[in-house]
Amino acid sequence: MNRATLSLLALLLICALSLVASQQRTRKLFVALERAQIEERKLNQEWLRLEFEQRNLSKSARIRDVARTQLKMIPISQEKTLFIKGGL
Repeated sequence: MNRATLSLLALLLICALSLVASQQRTRKLFVALERAQIEERKLNQEWLRLEFEQRNLSKSARIRDVARTQLKMIPISQEKTLFIKGGL
């Protein structure tokens, strides 16, 4: 074999190895992309669940219920209200 044939064979071998390495990197990046997309979907579902929960917790009926049961608050009545007349 002459020198040109050996250098072309070496160049072909380098190109083939480069192609294999490139395909492997592509596969790894694709797998990472798929995992990131799955994680994104999970986070979006969690976000929607938290928004729903926040809407339910911020409803006025829920706030009133918590105020009565946990904080033992009662509505204001006229008998317990004291009006002060101020005069300058």
